[in-house]
Amino acid sequence: MATLQWEPIDDQAVTTAKLLAADAVEKVGNGHPGTAISLAPAAYLLFQKVMRKDPSDQHWLGRDRFILSVGHSSLTQYIQLYLGGYGLELDDLKALRTWGSLTPGHPEYGHTDGVEITTGPLGQGLASSVGFAYAQRFERGLFDPEAEAGTSPFDHHTYVIAGDGDMQEGVTSEAASLAGHQQLGNLIAIYDSNQISIEDDTNIAFTEDVHARFEAYHWHVQVVDWKKTGQYVEDVQALYEAIEAAKAETSKPSLIILKTIIGWPSPKKQNTGKIHGSALGADELKGLKEVLGADPEQSFVVADEVISHTRKAVQRGSEERAEWQKGFDAWAAANPEKKQLLDRLEAGELPENLESVLPAFEGGKDVSTRAASGKVINALAAELPEFWGGSADLAESNNTTIESAASFVPAEHSTHEWTGNPYGRVLHFGIREHAMGSILNGIVLHGKTRPFGGTFLIFSDYMRPAVRLAALMKVPSVFVWTHDSVALGEDGPTHQPIEQLWSLRAIPGLDVVRPADANEVAYAWLTILGRRHNPAGIALTRQNIPTYERGEGEASGDVFASAANTSKGAYVLAEAPGGTPDVIFIATGSEVQLAVEARAILAGEGINARVVSAPSLEWFEEQPTEYKESVLPASVKARVSIEAGIGLGWRQYVGDAGRIVSIEHFGASADYKTLFREFGITTEAAVEAAKTSIAAL
Repeated sequence: MATLQWEPIDDQAVTTAKLLAADAVEKVGNGHPGTAISLAPAAYLLFQKVMRKDPSDQHWLGRDRFILSVGHSSLTQYIQLYLGGYGLELDDLKALRTWGSLTPGHPEYGHTDGVEITTGPLGQGLASSVGFAYAQRFERGLFDPEAEAGTSPFDHHTYVIAGDGDMQEGVTSEAASLAGHQQLGNLIAIYDSNQISIEDDTNIAFTEDVHARFEAYHWHVQVVDWKKTGQYVEDVQALYEAIEAAKAETSKPSLIILKTIIGWPSPKKQNTGKIHGSALGADELKGLKEVLGADPEQSFVVADEVISHTRKAVQRGSEERAEWQKGFDAWAAANPEKKQLLDRLEAGELPENLESVLPAFEGGKDVSTRAASGKVINALAAELPEFWGGSADLAESNNTTIESAASFVPAEHSTHEWTGNPYGRVLHFGIREHAMGSILNGIVLHGKTRPFGGTFLIFSDYMRPAVRLAALMKVPSVFVWTHDSVALGEDGPTHQPIEQLWSLRAIPGLDVVRPADANEVAYAWLTILGRRHNPAGIALTRQNIPTYERGEGEASGDVFASAANTSKGAYVLAEAPGGTPDVIFIATGSEVQLAVEARAILAGEGINARVVSAPSLEWFEEQPTEYKESVLPASVKARVSIEAGIGLGWRQYVGDAGRIVSIEHFGASADYKTLFREFGITTEAAVEAAKTSIAAL
């Protein structure tokens, strides 16, 4: 075991960190000082003595990852980023939680250097850390599978600081269960068990045995109790030894239960809810400074010798990086093809001519878009080794299995149906939709592979917090949502999405993609994988729907437009007879067929209807004004939207004279044709809506 080098200057640095946490919250007048004060020794130990990091290159491939799951205690991380020379300075700490600062209330990915993930809602950080650990193992298998443990440039650890709130959120249970099942020995979590939350003593709501729970999840669990002697002792040596033992345990994720007193040594508010989520106040801050031997009249004091000492992390990191580089260069020289793949992934690029491998679906045949998606996934997987994914126990329904690939799971967990391999490509999340979303986010944040995860559209509600965070962070997680309307049929209203499509479209930055036929599915996947600045959810049918005969370019006469137009978000699928529309149908997914049928009926009555397929309104809104006008000309005010969900949001596209064919109530248990007929999602309803819209002009 490595020896901890700890000197009096390190104690002084920890004291400085405590005082900075108290001063920063006091200055802004709000925040969470208590945990940052009491966790200062643990955070300092990780950043200065344990983790392999280079403050001058925070995107270094070989770095250890750090996740502050207790995001409200943002100062725990910000202060260490300042002390270690990661880019924050003292003025940034003074600007905590204020407009335009680099130190917002919770750490935000992409906003502050050194922050690996946005951890606002409790539980998300710890849950997503499982994804980080998944990704590390998968990437090792992708690039360096034969190296002995601990010898590869792709070997590193993910460290997490979590708290009581994280342990109470359900997503943590889902993800922790998977982490133990996956034997993720590269994941080490420190659980700050201070037993205080906003409502004070957690015993009012939380008395479970976390130790036993995580052992039942197959984690390696240790306890470091700084209160065990009856006097509070910040025993960093004991914590260091526990971390080293965790690193030595390579077959299990590790949980170190660190028993602390929140806010210690604040004289009156330590160990109370009063120091959890509010400033200490002048008297208590004065008392804390006196206990710590600081001048109560001064704030934000950092001794020159302290910052000089802690900024040595820059030099240490540079040296560690240089040593790692030797191994990386040797690997690159020995593996030129894998190095080429790595370079492509790091550049965020797809192979040239990827479009050429997309399956072409024959027009005139009925195919469910979920089945088409399965074929597209497998065609793309053959060209994209970085493409991997699976389902929340719905693989056969979601069509998310890469057919030739092993499952990503230790071999001992193989079943009759699935062959496990630690480096496999098929993910099995079990019935854990929320954890699936968080884990996908973690995988994406860790590196540049492209994971996906599937469930029914209705269960996107279970994973919504993770989906929202993906959008907030602008990371390209991919969610596959099948059974996308009441047309899933006999399972009934509990499984039939009604409000989900527009509820998801309400998330800023999330692409919601609902293809109209099999060939739209192919181009939807190609477009999704080509976009790296935000997440996407693809909504797919259970029932078979028509595959359209198409031309090579734009719609003209009776020739339908090429499915390549899918990338534009909305396009003219079928032009109005004569070219000038009297009415425009705007439809998505399975309801596009109703618009196509209505167009034909109206043509027989001398009414010219244009059909616009709108697989992604988000992509459409990105198009130039001229293009949008060409698809939905302002002069054509008779419009009808058709979508088997609530009509919320369609008014902006159909206008005051337009009509909306939708369903504004829950479904029922019956076959989908009966449901569409009874609920008015029909060709006849579309025809009538078009005539009514024209008459309203």
